[in-house]
Order: sequence, then C-alpha cells, then structure tokens
Amino acid sequence: MALTPTAAPPLFDRAMLLMRQRRARKLGAVEFLLERVAEDLDERLHAVLRPFSEVADVWTPGEALRGPARARFKTVTHVGLEDSIEEVLPFAPQSLDLAISALGFQFVNDLPGVLAQIRRALKPDGLLLAAMLGDDTLTELRQSFALAEAECEGGVSPRVAPFADLRDIGGLLQRAGFALPVTDLDPVVVRYDNAFALMADLRRMGATNVLFERLRKPTRRATLLRMAQIYAERFADPDGRIRATFDVIWLSGWAPHESQPKPLKPGSATASLEDAIRKAGKK
Repeated sequence: MALTPTAAPPLFDRAMLLMRQRRARKLGAVEFLLERVAEDLDERLHAVLRPFSEVADVWTPGEALRGPARARFKTVTHVGLEDSIEEVLPFAPQSLDLAISALGFQFVNDLPGVLAQIRRALKPDGLLLAAMLGDDTLTELRQSFALAEAECEGGVSPRVAPFADLRDIGGLLQRAGFALPVTDLDPVVVRYDNAFALMADLRRMGATNVLFERLRKPTRRATLLRMAQIYAERFADPDGRIRATFDVIWLSGWAPHESQPKPLKPGSATASLEDAIRKAGKK
C-alpha cells in the first residue's frame, strides 16, 4: 500500500503571535525597527517609475505602512494577522498591481505557499516588495540562552525562532514563479544596557517566542541571570552596552510579463534590489 506524505507540523503558533502583538500594543508598541523598514520600503517604491492602483499590505503589524500607503495608492487592502491565521490570503487571481509587507513573513509556517498565493494574485508585471527578518537575527540572545540553559538546566530549549536564510529566499521566489527575483540584506545592530532591556523591547514588539515547541513553564531566575551574564561577557562593547542584531532581508519579484528582460543564469545576478526595481519600472 502506498504511503501518503504528511505535511510538516507547523513551527509557529500564529494564534499566540496575534495575542503577543495585541499585548504589545497595550503595553505601548516599540516600533523603531518597523519604522526603519517602512521608511526604506517607501524609498524603494519611489524608485519605481510607474503607477500602482490595486495594492495589498500583507501582515505588516501596526500602522507603519497604512497612512503612507493610503496617501499614495488608489486602493490599499490591509490583510491583518487576525484575518488569516491559517495563512490563506483573500485575493482573487490577477487582482493586484503591488503586494507589500514589512516584517510580516518571518513567522509564516508555509512561506513557499504564501509566495505562490501572492504570485497568483498579481497581475502580469505586478510587483512583490517585502522585508522580513533573516537568520542572524538575535543570534547573540540565541547563543547566550543556549549556553546558560546547558549550564543551569542540563539541556537547551527552543528560545529564538529559526529565521530564513538570504539564499533560500531567492530560491523560494523562483519556485513561486516570480520573474527577476532579487534579495538583499540590511543588518541592523541595536545597543542595549543589558539583556533584560532587550527582552523588554522584544515583548513590546510582539516578537517574543511563539514556537510551538517553546518551553511552557517560566524560566528559572538563575538561568536568566546566567544568560544575561554570558551575553554581557560575549557581546558587549567597551562601554558595557550589549549588541543585538536584526538581519532584515529584502525580497522582490515581478509577475512574468513579455516586456521584462530575460532572467540571468542562477548565481550570475549582480544588480542590487533598488537597481532591479528602478529598471523594471522604466517602461
């Protein structure tokens, strides 16, 4: 008897993610990273010398994109996390000119499926432009927790989400059928007084642990103190402040159209994301 393949279990608890984002808004959301990404996204779109009328904002948390997008585009549909916990997007085929997302893709269980949905929803020569967190994000916190738990608990639990790799994202865009796929990386390093200040910001960013395999009991005080000590020993600057890395991956791709340049051979691309968008927009 033939065996039927089973789907991989989900990695992220998106219902919990929604609860964490709502809690962040009540606490007073920390949006410095989102605001930076939103400003960069706006600059990148201004390099495209063509109009967009039917626009969708997919899973951008907060209000960072809503005001500027509504002021610039004729129609903007915002898809919030609460509208699509199961990652099913409400777009008809070839209904969008532009899909944008600011820090909405890193907690997706089926990113290839989401990209394929967006590709189907774009009209020919429509554009996807998005930013998500990459694999070195919070690497300092991940390493410090792992060492502290190994010492204090005798084992390591999943603490920080495994984020996507830049090279993998380019492959996923091609697999979803996008033309002229381009990715680039914007590393952002933020400094804090200590690890607890960083964790407080993560809580108010709605970005704390939402892995299904997360530890379901409170972390012992001794483990937390040891984690903060290791963090300060390994990742502090001379003035004593610690560093926290946020890797922002930018990705873009176009729905195929006969007017577009032929794609380069894999591995031969040299253009930046901004250059690719500008050239494709001069039609």
